[in-house]
Amino acid sequence: MAEPSILIERDGDIATVVIDRPEKLNAMTKHLWRSLGDTIETLSGDDTLRCIVLRGAGEKAFSPGNDIAEFRTDRSNVDEARAYGAIMHRTLHALNVCRHPIVAMIHGICVGGGLEIAAMCDLRICGESSRFGVPIRNLGLVMAHAEMEGLVRLAGPAAALEILLEGRIFDAREALAKGLVTRIVADSDVTAHTYETARCIADGAPLVARWHKQFVRRVMDPAPLTEAERDEGFACFGTEDFRTGYQAFLDKTKPQFKGR
Repeated sequence: MAEPSILIERDGDIATVVIDRPEKLNAMTKHLWRSLGDTIETLSGDDTLRCIVLRGAGEKAFSPGNDIAEFRTDRSNVDEARAYGAIMHRTLHALNVCRHPIVAMIHGICVGGGLEIAAMCDLRICGESSRFGVPIRNLGLVMAHAEMEGLVRLAGPAAALEILLEGRIFDAREALAKGLVTRIVADSDVTAHTYETARCIADGAPLVARWHKQFVRRVMDPAPLTEAERDEGFACFGTEDFRTGYQAFLDKTKPQFKGR
C-alpha cells in the first residue's frame, strides 16, 4: 500500500493539491497535516501561480478528518495532543494566509478536520451528495480555537455552536444555507466546475487577487487601519496590470495580466 502523501499537479498557473489517501477516504494523519502545510507554504511563495485547487483523491471524500487510529499512537495524552495540534494549526494558518486564492473541490464527505481544512480555503464547491459536520463530541473531543476559526468565520457563532453541540452530519443544501460552501453543483460536474472557477480566478490580475485576500482578512480585524494600510489600497494604480486592464476595457479586448 502506498504511503499517504500530498500530491501536486500543475497546469500552467493553476496548481492542484491532492490529499492522496483514497483507501481511507483521505483521513488526515500527522504526516499529511505536516506535508500539507509544507506544500501550501511553498506554493504561496511561487509567483508563477495564480490559483490553487485543493481536493481529496477520488470522488468519495474530500476528507473525513483525522485518522482515529492516531489517537492511540500520537494523541493519547495532553502533551502528545499539544504537539500534534501545533502541526495542525500551522497548516490551517498556512491555508488562511496563502497569497494565492484556494478553491476547495469537495466530493463526498467533508467532516471534522476535513471541514476545518475546507473552511480555510477561499471558495468551496461541492456536489449534491456531499456531507458535512463535526461529530467530535462523540469522541469526547473539542475543536480548539485555531481549528474552529474558519467554521465560525463562515457560519457565525450561533451556527458553529449548533454544528458542534449537535454533532450532526448534514447535507449540501444545509451547508450552503449555513454559508459553509460557495455553491453546489451536480456530483458529476464538481471537477469541471471547480476548474472553470479556478481558470476564471487565474485569468484575473494576480496582484489584485492577493490584495483582495489580504484586505478581506484585515477588515475582519477590529484594530484601526494604519495610514500605511490605507495607502496600500491605492497601490494598484501604480501597476502595469492596472494600465493593461483599463486599456483592454477601452479596446474591448481580453486583458493579459503579467502580475506586475
